[in-house]
Amino acid sequence: MSLVALGAGIAALACIGAGIGIGIATGKAVEAISRQPEASGKITAALILGAALAEATAIYGVVVAILVLTMGQ
Repeated sequence: MSLVALGAGIAALACIGAGIGIGIATGKAVEAISRQPEASGKITAALILGAALAEATAIYGVVVAILVLTMGQ
């Protein structure tokens, strides 16, 4: 059981990576908008697309963690 929990914890680490990635991307988007306010629409669209893809990887990590926990028993 302890190895199953360890595997689930490792799979859930995808959430940490996604959070860090979204934070960095948001910071860069704010910097870009402050430099070129007229391009804020394009920057925001790219930021939302990138954040959605990063969140998808986090959701996949959580799903894998849940599957490891349920199937490991």
